[in-house]
Amino acid sequence: MLKFTPILLAILYALVMYRFSAWRTARELDARSTELADPKLKALTNKMAEALELPRIKVHIYEIDPVNGLAAPDGRIFITRGFFEKYRNGEVTGPELASVIAHELGHVALGHSRRRMIDFSGQNALRTALAMVLSRFIPGLGVWIANALTSLLAARISRKDEYEADAYASALLTKSGIGTAPQKTLFNKLEALTKSRAGAVPAWMMSHPKTAERIKAIEKLEADWAALK
Repeated sequence: MLKFTPILLAILYALVMYRFSAWRTARELDARSTELADPKLKALTNKMAEALELPRIKVHIYEIDPVNGLAAPDGRIFITRGFFEKYRNGEVTGPELASVIAHELGHVALGHSRRRMIDFSGQNALRTALAMVLSRFIPGLGVWIANALTSLLAARISRKDEYEADAYASALLTKSGIGTAPQKTLFNKLEALTKSRAGAVPAWMMSHPKTAERIKAIEKLEADWAALK
């Protein structure tokens, strides 16, 4: 029984962390967000809502400066104040911001948002269990190896989710008449907008795919759809 103790403790830790992370995330978003009320963006989200046969798509502004979008585990969609300000000063167009909303809708529709919270808790549990076991055999290096392995696993899962959400957004933007062009132009702006150093990091270690690869995947979808016409 004692040899299974690290695993049991890790599972318990994962359950506690999941509950706590979900509660903390919801509380933070409730306290620091307001509903988006921009008329031009509302017109674009209404087009997407019609394509999805929904009465409306509710979007919130999360009051933080970094440029980002977020799909909460409870299904709510957020864009950050920093992203919204880029739109207001003309650095990002309405259709480009709509493509972000479509992407986050993809995360919700495909179950990524809730699963990511579970995965995060599970990865922490796996990291803890691995560190405890490996440290017995490789003192001093066990924790480092456990962190590296779980980080690589998390990045790979995240990249897969991003491709899937991109594909969902492409389909929704096409169906709603907005098109995929804003999605692709925004990708080319993102590194500058977020001050990313993505080019200096190997693609397999990044949580998001490289820009060129994301655009290439969308263009492949476009070609596949054109071939079906």
